[in-house]
Amino acid sequence: MEEEGTEMEMEAEESQSQPKSQSCDNVNSIKRFGLKNSIQTNFGDDYVFEIVPKNDWSLMAVSLSTNAVKLYSPATGQYSGECKGHSSTINQISFSGPSTPHVLHSCSSDGTIRAWDTRSFHEVWSVTAGSQEIFCFSFGGSTDYLLAAGCGSQIQFWDWRNKKQVACLEESHVEDVTQVHFVPNDQNKFVSASVDGLICIFDTGGDINDDDHLESVINVGTSIGKVGFFGETNKHLWCLTHIETLSLWDWKDGQNVASFENARSLASDGWTLDDVDYFVDCHYPGEGENLWVIGGTGAGTVGYFPVNYGGAATIGPPEAVLVGGHTAVVRSVLPMPSVQGKSAQSHEIFGWTGGEDGRLCCWFSDDSSEINRSWISNAMVMRSPKTLKKNRRNPY
Repeated sequence: MEEEGTEMEMEAEESQSQPKSQSCDNVNSIKRFGLKNSIQTNFGDDYVFEIVPKNDWSLMAVSLSTNAVKLYSPATGQYSGECKGHSSTINQISFSGPSTPHVLHSCSSDGTIRAWDTRSFHEVWSVTAGSQEIFCFSFGGSTDYLLAAGCGSQIQFWDWRNKKQVACLEESHVEDVTQVHFVPNDQNKFVSASVDGLICIFDTGGDINDDDHLESVINVGTSIGKVGFFGETNKHLWCLTHIETLSLWDWKDGQNVASFENARSLASDGWTLDDVDYFVDCHYPGEGENLWVIGGTGAGTVGYFPVNYGGAATIGPPEAVLVGGHTAVVRSVLPMPSVQGKSAQSHEIFGWTGGEDGRLCCWFSDDSSEINRSWISNAMVMRSPKTLKKNRRNPY
């Protein structure tokens, strides 16, 4: 059954208390926001897995547990259509770059990566990994023609122009590969992470193979869920594991920058709400050195917790809290361009969240005194480049 997004203007209820260690100065700098609207993506018990934006932010794609991807306007919540074709769980989605802005990519446990034209919602091409499930993918390489994917315990590479496989790495990991990324601004460098607890760094120049192109290995020691880059030169790597630990690394020399084995406890100590049960993601705004880990409760409350790693490694009180929108685990958080540092068509929209309650929730800024339970520190909002240079916080 198809649905249109319905807008429900709501205000969060008055706060019962502020986070335990929030200072008076920080409270005064808080910019508040509340739930703007909520969209029920399906009728039933379907999950929202992931929300990703188109390059120009005119569209956002939402992967669902129905093995379909639905498309909405991030500014209005207007439903556009859906892409259907996968026969098993969709594990990752991503829009193409500026050269083909209307193309959306998805990978699935059905062993395929598919490309969709988001104007017609039709599949335009696909590649297959045989009988292997595909858990992740990334485009890059020195010529930007490589498509890499985690296929079971293998890493397979294709030339996406002709869809021919150019390499298959079979020895670097012994369990499912959960993440693959080409390094931003250093596209020959490539990072993979796996359930086996290893992060592998490769150079993908020339003929790719396990023996000659594996440069270094980082042993995290437990099953890895997500990794991502942060810092001025993308030299740092954050890592979230399936047992909810967080660690930070310098991927160039393999050194551990900080480890948070008790990350959930540290985050939970920063507020008076329910304990943090899981981490959704990490947020890096694209400039500076600041990093936030996004934690959530089973009841659907989400907080942005600052990660301090220069000197004593700590997780601070949340600088943004989204409460009152979800009733179950939140799977994905999409900050809007006003937070990412780009011009926003959506004015005061902070972002979108999706979860296991099948809801998409849109959050917006509101300076009124009536919205007190959902709030955001001004430090979370990206400033203009000139202002950033003057006011950038440096943990070192």
